[in-house]
Amino acid sequence: MSDQKIEGWVAIAQSRAVRNKPLRVLVGGRAFVLFRADGKLHCLADICPHRSAPLSHGRVVDGAIECPYHGWRFDGAGACKAMPGLVGAIPRTLVPSYGVCEKDGLVFFSAHAVDAIPYTTVLAAADTVSMTVESRVTSSLAEVAENILDATHTHFTHRGILRGLSARRYRVTVTVTGGDGWVEARYVGEPKQEGLVSRLLEGERSISIGRFRYPGIAELEFWGAKSINLATTFHLRQETDDMVHGFGILSGPRQRNFGYLKALLFKPFFRIALRQDQHILHAAEKNRRLFGQRRPMIGPLDIMRPHIDAILSGQRPEVAEKPTILVMEL
Repeated sequence: MSDQKIEGWVAIAQSRAVRNKPLRVLVGGRAFVLFRADGKLHCLADICPHRSAPLSHGRVVDGAIECPYHGWRFDGAGACKAMPGLVGAIPRTLVPSYGVCEKDGLVFFSAHAVDAIPYTTVLAAADTVSMTVESRVTSSLAEVAENILDATHTHFTHRGILRGLSARRYRVTVTVTGGDGWVEARYVGEPKQEGLVSRLLEGERSISIGRFRYPGIAELEFWGAKSINLATTFHLRQETDDMVHGFGILSGPRQRNFGYLKALLFKPFFRIALRQDQHILHAAEKNRRLFGQRRPMIGPLDIMRPHIDAILSGQRPEVAEKPTILVMEL
């Protein structure tokens, strides 16, 4: 997925990762450099037009990023401001610049002009507790998004962590709806998952929701009787052809500061679940290459994948016109 195909904001870094030194980031196999100058965050193509050196290997000097090869300097708009050794006027020289902004501790990138404010998480508010984890996995964006939103694999991949150790299941009614750039599945009938995470942190459950938003947001919401008990929002991007980079925001109500304790307890379990998913996704990708990149089979319980594929290819999901309802056991 090249940056030309992406419309809207894409999370590319944590704000704390961009400090005094420039930071190189990849989007769809293309390299960009983030740097701070004159109190602002900037993003340029990570290549000097002179001899193609990566600007991210340089430093920030006098409000501009300096190429490590010959010292050419470029401001936040990509205009060349210095060519050391040159006597006379600097010829017009530009590096492509791109839109960036920061929200809730994340840096967002856009290859095209965007008026809207980036979406971070459904629980981005003063009375909530949030923390962010970062991960990479060898896979595709569609595979990773489906993995996050797939309820059926958790009995096997996350047995004991997200699901219980018993074989007991509940009959659940699932409603799948969607619209331009989004699809969601709403689950009703499961009291709560019986793994360690739910037992310690979640409480009773009325509904749970899995949602995918263009260009790469996979979101899970777990609701109690009146409000959300827990939300996890994953901002994903195809970093290279075979690598997906993601930021997971874990959010919950503050509950008179009890939410901070719950968040501290949840984070290590969440990291374990992430490693379990990374392991199976990597193994599946390696096997696809061994067997010749076989197309995935869409089974009757793969309720999100066809719509995720449609959205990523710029199409409207079928459930936008005709929502579907099915019953499964979870």
